[in-house]
Amino acid sequence: MSSSGTSSPAARRVLDWRLRFGLLSLVWGFSFLFMKVGTEGFAPFQVTLGRLAFGTAVVAAAMAVKRERLPRGAWTWVHLTVAGFLLNALPFSLFAFSELTIPSSLAGICNATSPLWGMALSLVALSEDRPTRRRVAGLGIGFLGVLTVLGVWQGFDGLDVTGTALALLASLSYPVGWIYVRRTLAGSSHSHLSLTGAQLGLATLQLAVVTPLFTSVPTGFPVLPVLSVAALGVLGTGLAFLIQYDLVAEVGPTTAQMVTYFTPVIATAAGVALLGESLSWSTPVGAVVVLAGAALTQSRPRAAGSPSVAPVPGREDTRLRERPRTTASQT
Repeated sequence: MSSSGTSSPAARRVLDWRLRFGLLSLVWGFSFLFMKVGTEGFAPFQVTLGRLAFGTAVVAAAMAVKRERLPRGAWTWVHLTVAGFLLNALPFSLFAFSELTIPSSLAGICNATSPLWGMALSLVALSEDRPTRRRVAGLGIGFLGVLTVLGVWQGFDGLDVTGTALALLASLSYPVGWIYVRRTLAGSSHSHLSLTGAQLGLATLQLAVVTPLFTSVPTGFPVLPVLSVAALGVLGTGLAFLIQYDLVAEVGPTTAQMVTYFTPVIATAAGVALLGESLSWSTPVGAVVVLAGAALTQSRPRAAGSPSVAPVPGREDTRLRERPRTTASQT
């Protein structure tokens, strides 16, 4: 994919990259709270449909301002349809369903396991992605962190296994999508903005077909859930991806991807402070271990002059590079 579609240097000077980095961390961290509140008034599929519709509108507006055209080519659209499912429609829906029964803080921590899933998958699916001792150690440490979060020594007492499994499956969907995109769209001549708009639009269409089949028309539109879904789409999906691409273009993927390690911290803090979610000692301790393991799986020497690719829209903390790590973000 080309590097066009990113903002100009003049536009980037309006707000320092550190402030945009912090804003992106907040937006993706609060996305799990927005999902939780949204599911209090609407079905999970409806929350996801609203999120995608608002997010697509933001990206479409950006495309109109920049006079970007949609991608061309039948196979490009086929690949974008699959990418929209794996990186948007499926994980967004799974997270929404998971938050029916688990705290938003736990969903945010599960989201942080994507680099671990991705590292394991890349060793199998990408022949050029060779393991190193440090990365294998990171995978093992991350796995221990997940077991700590789940409280395995207590026999998962008090843990909703179904909801947690759905959140972990959502996190797994991202690296599957990243690997697919790398194999099919990494060399595309279309701009990132154009591909993003098409991908989000296709994911929205997928949910527009599925949602009426499994849900009924809402009997009401409570204010807080409506505002949460709107914020989830406008901020956590549309605006977040635009900020993310801008950061990758300005400071590079290595620095930009560090937002991954702030998202679960903010998600946990927001859930506890604003939603009154309970927090046992094993959750933050396990989260730290997960993040440490994820950081190790990302550490590898970088070849001089190696190209990088800006991310494809995925989760609150997702990013795609020419050699995939594993994203995000979710995310």
